[in-house]
Amino acid sequence: MCLASLRTCRGAALREPIPESPHRGPAGFFNSLLESRTLIILDSLTGIFHMAKRLSKIVTRTGDDGTTGLGDGSRVPKTAPRIEAIGAVDELNSSIGMLLADVLPREIRGCLFDVQHDLFDLGGELAVPGFSMITEAHIALIEEAVERFNARLTPLKEFVLPGGSRPASLAHFARTVCRRAERRVITLGDHEAVSPLVQRYLNRLSDLLFVLARVINGTHGVPDVLWQKGRLRGDPTA
Repeated sequence: MCLASLRTCRGAALREPIPESPHRGPAGFFNSLLESRTLIILDSLTGIFHMAKRLSKIVTRTGDDGTTGLGDGSRVPKTAPRIEAIGAVDELNSSIGMLLADVLPREIRGCLFDVQHDLFDLGGELAVPGFSMITEAHIALIEEAVERFNARLTPLKEFVLPGGSRPASLAHFARTVCRRAERRVITLGDHEAVSPLVQRYLNRLSDLLFVLARVINGTHGVPDVLWQKGRLRGDPTA
């Protein structure tokens, strides 16, 4: 995973200093990018990062010892809290990709596509200790989307069960993965410094995915699956 989302390399990414590797010196940062199969070039005249190419070598064997490289050049166990958090965010992005593979309204598709890019930024932040990518603006956009989509829904009087149409069920699944990613980030924060904006973004995103699941069911003409208090198990008439 590269340090910064390349779509924002002219913005927030350039406001942060390039971290030096405690193990391999200033070049360690770029070495780790090479190991992750992404080549980044710094233009000496403009100070702008460019992605020159993708390296073709996939099998590196560097992780065969149970460790993996971070963006600052250090290597940590694959079971480390930071890697658990990065992996959970990656799973979240993949689950949203599954949802996007289904039939969705254009507005929802565009919203989720933006979220995927945000999550790549967020993963890049977690991959480089001390680096920041997620800002208040990211969170504000998620909150605005929650309000916009929720305004179209009828108020809930009961709890909603995951289900309904297939894409709505996928949105609910992504929501639960998002909650797990948030828990992994909280666990990481118990051991290392993590920007509170990362946790807030994931918390808001889980709200958005819940709202989108309801909106998607509505676009498919499927009602919310409501929890039935006191329902007898196994009674099909209840």
